[in-house]
Amino acid sequence: MILKLIDLTVEKGIGDLSFVATVGFFDGVHIGHRHLIDQVKKEAERRGLPSAVVTFPVHPRKVLQTDYQPALLCGFDEKIEQLATAGIDYCISLPFTVELSQLSAREFMQKVLKEQLHVNTLLVGYDHRFGHNREDSYPEYSQYGKELGMQVILATEFQLGDNDVSSSQIRRLLKAGKIKEANELLSYNYRLSGKIVEGYQVGRTIGYPTANMRVWERYKVVPELGVYAVMVHLRDLIYPGMLYIGRRPTLHSDNEISVEVNLFDFDGNLYNQSMSVEFIDFIRTDRKFDTKEELVAQIHQDKESVKQRLKNKK
Repeated sequence: MILKLIDLTVEKGIGDLSFVATVGFFDGVHIGHRHLIDQVKKEAERRGLPSAVVTFPVHPRKVLQTDYQPALLCGFDEKIEQLATAGIDYCISLPFTVELSQLSAREFMQKVLKEQLHVNTLLVGYDHRFGHNREDSYPEYSQYGKELGMQVILATEFQLGDNDVSSSQIRRLLKAGKIKEANELLSYNYRLSGKIVEGYQVGRTIGYPTANMRVWERYKVVPELGVYAVMVHLRDLIYPGMLYIGRRPTLHSDNEISVEVNLFDFDGNLYNQSMSVEFIDFIRTDRKFDTKEELVAQIHQDKESVKQRLKNKK
């Protein structure tokens, strides 16, 4: 199944289509989101209608507060990729505007969902609220739906043991270096993508040449400073690798954070190429060593640890 994108920043409307849909930002498209999407798909199949996710290309708070910098689990393109893996029929990209933010829940349901997007049935996440000031909740949505001729269904809550499954919780796990736990809640391995730029080239002098990556997504969450086991996607090939995120305290004195990757079994020039790293496991935190020799000895250990973790990966 191929996900169809309807981008309302460039398209005027959706034609004669009618949907079973849900609305949200869906940062990360994690297992809680997928639980909701599965319910949308089942209801759509039952009604013989296409399923849809209505989402926003830019974080709503960023539109309302231009100086706000959201910490995101995925950019818009990556969100579309993950929605495709969730098996939804359509993604409707709805531009979030100040005018849209001022609509009440009922106005949003009538003017946007009903009149503009032809939503036949709306599934509402168990704790999701929309509309100006988010004053209403499911009972009000259900009543508005009856008045507008739109079925509104409250989705069931997703539970994973005692874990809180939310985009915020996954951000916290990444910031704490808890990669395996974050990946479990995402249902896939967290990624950073970017362009390879010229770095300090110190790695070559100690036997570990690295590719310095400038991350594409300016607002994407960068995990805890330290060393990671990663799989590196480069030119349609995948290489095992060791990734370092940190300030290089042993070799340098500024506060700029570097993202550097040492690819195993690779020899070649990488400058100006695109790269994506898939986080598999956390090895250790960043720290300063007294000598370069101590640092090199630790990197040797790190590489062996990375090889072991990658060998054991599913």
